[in-house]
Amino acid sequence: MTGILYIVSTHIGNPKDLSARAAEILSSADMVICEDLKEARRLLHHLGITKELLPLNEHTTRAATDESLDLLREGKTLALISDTGTPLIADPGNLLVKKAINEGIEIRPVPGPSSVLAALVISGFPLESFTFAGFLPRDKSERRKQAARYRSTRETLIFLEAPYRLPHLLSDLEEGIGGNREAALCMDLTLPKERVRRDTLLGLREYFEAHPFKGEFVLIIRGAGKEISRFDRKK
Repeated sequence: MTGILYIVSTHIGNPKDLSARAAEILSSADMVICEDLKEARRLLHHLGITKELLPLNEHTTRAATDESLDLLREGKTLALISDTGTPLIADPGNLLVKKAINEGIEIRPVPGPSSVLAALVISGFPLESFTFAGFLPRDKSERRKQAARYRSTRETLIFLEAPYRLPHLLSDLEEGIGGNREAALCMDLTLPKERVRRDTLLGLREYFEAHPFKGEFVLIIRGAGKEISRFDRKK
């Protein structure tokens, strides 16, 4: 009998958002598969859990996937987490899930916080449908081309980026989508310093050039052709 792979959602900033079930699964699993060892140790220490960790990230994907599958074939219970929130959304782990499915290994979700959904519901934009764009390519020319492809997308758009690359993201999207497109930048969600800045892409770029921000964020952009709302644009 093969083991079980749990996809465990953790908190996105506030530890109180971690579910009791998530803590229970992490405590009972034979091993925790994580993105970053330091972040995983911090989480488990907060929960009072000591557990063997297996790093699965962009540098270890294939080796960690193979090791995880071997353990699952032996009947072990594994819990997969990302650094924050819901795993696999613009994070490593999809290869492991695909291979586990192909081998008939049971996979169970442990749902919980997601920065993407948290940002969406406070954005003020239509949520009947939305497009998760994730991260733009690292190459500058490819970033600009990719950004331009979303100019005519009618669904609400969601973008992620590393904290230190916020100015680049806003600049690329302003050029590709248009500076007058309305957006909401949701920062440090669930933390005491959480805040949302609502403006056009041009307004956001100008504001954050003058007021640098280097925390975690999710950028939500109104889709093309949608009714324009009137956000309070305090500069």
